Amino acid sequence: MRRLALLSVSDKHGIEDFARGLVELGFTIISTGGTQKALEKAKINVTPVEKATGFSECFGGRLKTLHPLIFGGILFKRGDKTHVAEVKKLGIEPIDLVCVNLYPFEETLHQLTGVSDAGQAAALSQEHRTLLIEQIDIGGPSLLRAAAKNAESVTVLCDPQDYTSVLAELKDAKDTKPETRKRLAEKVFLHTAAYDCAITRTLSDGDHAGVMLTNRMKLRYGENPHQWGAFYELKGNPPDWVVLQQEEKQMSYLNILDADGAWNLVCEFEEPTAACIKHANPCGVASHKDIAEAFQRAYDADRLSAFGVIIALNRTCTKAVVEKILEQKIFVEIIIAPAYEPEALELIRKKPRIRVIENHCQKPKAEITSFRTALGGMLVQNLDTRVVTEKDLKCVTDTKPTKEQIRDLLFAWKVVKHAKSNAIVFVKDACTVGIGAGQTSRVDSTIIAARRAGEKAKGAMMASDAFFPFPDSVEEAAKYGIAAIIQPGGSIRDEEVIAKANELKIPMILTGIRGFRH
Repeated sequence: MRRLALLSVSDKHGIEDFARGLVELGFTIISTGGTQKALEKAKINVTPVEKATGFSECFGGRLKTLHPLIFGGILFKRGDKTHVAEVKKLGIEPIDLVCVNLYPFEETLHQLTGVSDAGQAAALSQEHRTLLIEQIDIGGPSLLRAAAKNAESVTVLCDPQDYTSVLAELKDAKDTKPETRKRLAEKVFLHTAAYDCAITRTLSDGDHAGVMLTNRMKLRYGENPHQWGAFYELKGNPPDWVVLQQEEKQMSYLNILDADGAWNLVCEFEEPTAACIKHANPCGVASHKDIAEAFQRAYDADRLSAFGVIIALNRTCTKAVVEKILEQKIFVEIIIAPAYEPEALELIRKKPRIRVIENHCQKPKAEITSFRTALGGMLVQNLDTRVVTEKDLKCVTDTKPTKEQIRDLLFAWKVVKHAKSNAIVFVKDACTVGIGAGQTSRVDSTIIAARRAGEKAKGAMMASDAFFPFPDSVEEAAKYGIAAIIQPGGSIRDEEVIAKANELKIPMILTGIRGFRH
């Protein structure tokens, strides 16, 4: 009896080599449409699906593989005498391998709208909706699910990355291993579920925020050592980062959270910038034309807090940066940067307990959806990627800030939106000098920032992530010599707050945008 493999793919990457390898192993290839044409062009023998079924494609290709001779060959139980007798009676041949990937629904969405996340594709035009509906695969998911259901006997592939390993197993043992077929079937059910999820989120105009988690990475532990933890990729939004070093100390739940916060912060800046993060809060941030000097200034901003620190750089991590870390014997948990000099990596290997992450995503994407569990459900929102520029600012005091002060005020604003609320940040010369975060009182945050800053508070700029409900924080800032303030505004007591700033001759500018981070 001949061995049949059904191949029907929209992503043609690697399919020719895979099909050629199957033919060499004695398989007869059944195929459809574009896959058939691609294989025939490569001079690979193919049996068209309509020849196998005796039924031509119809409705412009909407109906091709949905036929008992195809699905019977996939679904029947090889070890069931009744099933075996039935396929013989019906003239159905066994199909032992199914290789399918689905119509590019999400890719088409991105081409049409520029949006990668289906949950952000609200208010589609009728034209776009019609084009997307034609990218809803019917036969493909059915073939995959049928083959995955019968994984005891059928090998199913939905990902070109699996072609090479499957061919290798078939060459060695004439069949794939049971554990391989099980793994591939699990992958299929995740793949088809995510596909349906993307369609639902898109065609419901974002009203349904389904999300699929894939590719689980086990973590050292959760928020505390007695909790387990894992990291999953969001289907349709694969991470752009890789771990280059974690041999001696695996990543933990909090490591990922802190690295994410650190990276999002430094990506706010165009100029070379370094940030030191502890417990999801910045303890030092600095910009400088030399990234090594930016790091040193960020570390010096609060050396006491920067113990067991996460370091983020928005430029290549240089040998000079790592030398500063080693020379000062800084206890570093993670370094995250867009790239690393080979000499820098060589030096870091001397400290194998430092985890090293390379992140290729230069800016957080506004269309990415953020998910957070709460009260047994899920809170969903888009990321806060709003950029505040000088033209957005409104000066509300008689005394106006200088150009140099505005630069530092904007720097402080970029930092304060990444500190936990209530947050206050003091900045001088493109470097934080004091940060107060996560307090129930904005005055307390101001006091903490001032204590961290010490004498450096004098002449510094101050940023508040939300409005001042009372003038007290402004009065407190004046005690330490704060030179200018940036805040969103919007309090019912704005007039009192502004009057106090005028009284103290402190320039105050409003952004009109709140920067809460909980």
